[in-house]
Amino acid sequence: MSTTQQASTATAPHRTTGADVLVESLFRHGVDTIFAYPGGASMPMHQALTRYRDRIRTILPRHEQGGIFAAEGYARTTGKPGIVMATSGPGALNLVTGLADARLDSLPLIAITGQVPSSVIGTDAFQETPMVEVCRAITKHHYLVTNARDLPRIVKEAFHLANTGRPGPVLIDIPKDIQNTHVLDPDYSVPMDLPGYHLPSPPSRDLVRLAAAAIRSAKRPVIYCGGGIIASGGSDALREFAEKTGIPVAMTLQGLGAFPSEHYLSLNMLGMHGTVYANYAVNDADLLLAFGVRFDDRVTGKVSEFAKHGRIVHVDIDASEINKNKEAHIAVAADVREFIEALIPEVEPVDLRDWHQKIDAWRASDPMTYSDRDDVIMPQYVLDRFSKLSGGEFIMSTGVGQHQMWAAQWTKFVKPRTWITSGGLGSMGFGFPAALGAQAANPGALVVDVDGDGSFLMNIQELATAKCENLPVKVILLNNQHLGMVVQWEDRFHQGNRAHTYLGPIDHPEAIGEGDGDLPAVTYPDFVAIARGFGVKARQIRKKSEVDQALLEMIESPEAYVLDILVPYQEHVLPMIPSGMTVREIIKS
Repeated sequence: MSTTQQASTATAPHRTTGADVLVESLFRHGVDTIFAYPGGASMPMHQALTRYRDRIRTILPRHEQGGIFAAEGYARTTGKPGIVMATSGPGALNLVTGLADARLDSLPLIAITGQVPSSVIGTDAFQETPMVEVCRAITKHHYLVTNARDLPRIVKEAFHLANTGRPGPVLIDIPKDIQNTHVLDPDYSVPMDLPGYHLPSPPSRDLVRLAAAAIRSAKRPVIYCGGGIIASGGSDALREFAEKTGIPVAMTLQGLGAFPSEHYLSLNMLGMHGTVYANYAVNDADLLLAFGVRFDDRVTGKVSEFAKHGRIVHVDIDASEINKNKEAHIAVAADVREFIEALIPEVEPVDLRDWHQKIDAWRASDPMTYSDRDDVIMPQYVLDRFSKLSGGEFIMSTGVGQHQMWAAQWTKFVKPRTWITSGGLGSMGFGFPAALGAQAANPGALVVDVDGDGSFLMNIQELATAKCENLPVKVILLNNQHLGMVVQWEDRFHQGNRAHTYLGPIDHPEAIGEGDGDLPAVTYPDFVAIARGFGVKARQIRKKSEVDQALLEMIESPEAYVLDILVPYQEHVLPMIPSGMTVREIIKS
């Protein structure tokens, strides 16, 4: 090559496509994993991903919903945005539940969808859906890309929006022609353009001092903490603050792991299926320190009666949550970690001996317990044994239902980002794909999905993802052949009338008849056969004597493993505060 040719080559503009610009932008923002299912309108982006296969791992889910739930599991365990991609129309619409789920549970997520070419948008073209309009109310922000040169800025803004303030999902909808557009010398350092997006200021020193004064005068304070503590990275600050002041800590479902379960100051979970002593303590508190919570109805019950006897300090990064459901006496719109860190130097140990003694009396009179049996395997027993056998070294996801609540009640969590569950939306089918995302983010960890047979069936096809992507997720399947939580409500509030909550074939005598204890002789579907059909190890157990050995076999398996455990469908999750009621109506047995 001549000197002139070399100079010409060196100064020639770099030409790339919009799809390449997108993937390069993702890489520059630290993306190492993407969950992506291809289709006609997203093919250029997938072609670009193949050119980054050594830098970005593309995991192919077997359903787009599985992909976005996996991205949520990735986000929950890492704190980084989970990335999911789908094609237009039905592919993009299959992400909708996951977007709403991430929005309610404040998880950073970026969903990238292919769209029909710009020239046919609005013509009802093949596989066209107006994704921005569909998702407007369930995303933190959304983009329809109209110029390929905007992609670096849009990706930069998407990461900033998803992961700052209150985390949440961002949608980027990219027409196919934009993906194929040639871009000369793309500018990856382009500034963001977010004039209407403002983060809260640092905590006001006056509000910090007001809160400290309230703590000094309190006789019965309680910390009520939620997922905001974990999202902010505030778990260490929370523990330091609680130990310095001696204030007991009650956690929401999404707050589990923010404070060690077995710490003396831990009241564990409060709310509908929380501990009796946590609910009593909050009801009797003269000061409620609400850190990173939104006063969800599953916690408050009848909101007018919730924590009515004391003052409330509410700290949340989302100003719209302040005074939305419950009026605060001291309202702080700020990062909760920063607020607690500012509060620690302002407080001193508080003499709470009388308060601790009262709580200890509640613990003694109403401990977490269940009626164990030897003729069947009780679900609580399984989770208690797993928690002990694993030594607390695990990441756990769940589906939605009774098994979810038992997992929350009976598993001991020692650190944050080890608990992944669909709280605000309660999305069945969430647990297994979320565990796959957690496993992809934490390749050396023991990741277990605690699931029910109803929830597991909703995304059971992701067993293929586990096998083909070498993701050794373990499944503890609490199989009662019913939609257990709905059955519980039928028993409690509808005189036990079964309204389509039995999942087996109603005309099969062996399924209806009694087998071992209260278990059917035959179960449908055959989860062991299904798992093995996907190349995944599996085993079914029916006897209590088999539990420990089966759990150890599952834990020690280097591959994905489904442990199908038959449990009685008559068991209820207790305690329980019925929806819209108060702690006075709590059901204990």
